[in-house]
Amino acid sequence: MAKYVDGFVLPIPKKNLAAYKKLAQLAAKVWIEHGALAYHECVAHQLDVPMGTRFDRLTKAKKGETVVLAWIVYKSRAHHDRVTAKVMKDPRLAAACNAENMPFDMKRMTWGGFESLVEG
Repeated sequence: MAKYVDGFVLPIPKKNLAAYKKLAQLAAKVWIEHGALAYHECVAHQLDVPMGTRFDRLTKAKKGETVVLAWIVYKSRAHHDRVTAKVMKDPRLAAACNAENMPFDMKRMTWGGFESLVEG
């Protein structure tokens, strides 16, 4: 069965990485408790690549910002919908995720749902 993945890319001020990590650790706990198969949050390490569009350029990261790449894995789109519905009702994330407390600009975050094409 092909899996379903939520993918996120966002620029974040480097000075806010510790606060973002704390939020991401809570989010990982909540998503996994509600049934997600895997939850990953990764901070850019090597952006000076020889081909393609660099993530910092793609996200229009400003001086003092870096890029986070994140993804959550589900069994299927239906599984995604069930898990996400539970997560959205979880009071732990509701309290932590108001726009005033976010360590990044949510308007600059890119998000999408993807069906798995190849798994290895």
